[in-house]
Amino acid sequence: MTTTDDPTTATVGEVRMLINGDLVEAASGKRFDNINPATEEVLGPVADADADDMRRAISAARRAFDETSWSTDKALRKRCLEQLHAAFDAEREELRAELVAEVGCPVAITYGPQLDAPLEDGLLWPARTIDEFVWERDLPDGHAFGTTSWRKVIKEAAGVVGAIIPWNYPFEVTLQKVGQALATGNTLIVKPAPDTPWNATRLGRLVAEKTDIPAGVLNVVTSSDHLVGEELVTDPRVDLISFTGSTVVGRRIMEKGAATMKRLFLELGGKSAQIILDDADFEATMPFASFVCMHGGQGCAMLTRMLVPRSRYDEAIDLMTPGFKTVTIGDPTDPSVIQGPQISAKQRERVLGYIEKGVAEGARLVTGGGRPADLPKGWYVEPTLFADVDNSMTIAREEIFGPVVSILTYANEEDAIRLANDSEYGLVGYVQSADRERGLRVAREIRAGYVSVNYPPLNIDVPHGGYRRSGNGRQWAEYGIAEYLEYKALVG
Repeated sequence: MTTTDDPTTATVGEVRMLINGDLVEAASGKRFDNINPATEEVLGPVADADADDMRRAISAARRAFDETSWSTDKALRKRCLEQLHAAFDAEREELRAELVAEVGCPVAITYGPQLDAPLEDGLLWPARTIDEFVWERDLPDGHAFGTTSWRKVIKEAAGVVGAIIPWNYPFEVTLQKVGQALATGNTLIVKPAPDTPWNATRLGRLVAEKTDIPAGVLNVVTSSDHLVGEELVTDPRVDLISFTGSTVVGRRIMEKGAATMKRLFLELGGKSAQIILDDADFEATMPFASFVCMHGGQGCAMLTRMLVPRSRYDEAIDLMTPGFKTVTIGDPTDPSVIQGPQISAKQRERVLGYIEKGVAEGARLVTGGGRPADLPKGWYVEPTLFADVDNSMTIAREEIFGPVVSILTYANEEDAIRLANDSEYGLVGYVQSADRERGLRVAREIRAGYVSVNYPPLNIDVPHGGYRRSGNGRQWAEYGIAEYLEYKALVG
């Protein structure tokens, strides 16, 4: 493996998977290419698993859960999570370059949500929780039919977890799932997206080489075939699926998992609305609409619907437009860039298709809408702003996952709330107001799992998840810990 201290120079990633404690190639010997979305060039190969490889990983995880002390040895789990954190920390700069290369994320974002922020808490917070968590709780004696019973509730691991990872924030999502699942005593199979496999194979190598995690407790399986991940969903030996990704795939997981009554934690898509109330500071707020272009708009919580009062509509457009025209887009290794490429040619064409549909349905293209003329290489889309958008239009209803924002107008506060809630999704919502109490009152009416008033920071002790088609369950805080637990009542 080639290493570097330069965060803009990619490393050569780990080719092998981790199955039952061993770093292995696919049994078939097949590999597939990891592609840099900013240059369209091959970074290098990675093992290309098939269904038999996945079944071997499931067997290893099942054995490790059923036959080792992992699920009951809290001290071992804490030590191993701390070791894994230290191992990642020691290779932080190599991983930073790797993420920029395979994800196409701007290097500036790795100092926040792509790397440094999840590394700070993703493993250490669950490790600390092991000592602090209430694993057992005594209930008052029960009395019925003339007898008295002793009663206790025990919280224990759900079992074998299949963790299916998206490509947009792969390291962040992986650490959140791995940290909470391992801290609670589960064993795990991590299936990364084929677009971004190396951060996951690095995880596998570090587990094997730098930690005391027993063989089979954590497995990493890479494959170019999405259906290989479906083995996790249909295999009865897997107790729980923890999936982050699109609503379409989440729905398929629910259908395929029904036969084995699979427990599901699904963090899915969003179509987030930001309500700008009429008393907000428009000059300070409107330019931030272009923030959706960060990382090519490839985030489920991006603010893709801007709701502005009808009386200030033209003003809002005038204040938003310059921000979209001056977004720094291009080479993700450049520290000044905030918008890199879409993850693939297919994703770029998907975003451009939505833009064409928006124009066809009558929305007004204020700026952007195509491929940047000065970026012939890489899967880029121009920062795009639409006006004259009706909430019934496709671009206002469906998740685009690109650097595209729609401006909608509302008549009054009640109308703004109605529009924000008129969506199949319910992941996040935002409210801007000069009056914090007014903003909080409006926020209470928004049907979403997380609602922010005037952009306070988001911390790991706040639950994250969605309503409706944005998914089931929560991550972070004790709510995330609970997703990976079963509750047993003992009565005697």
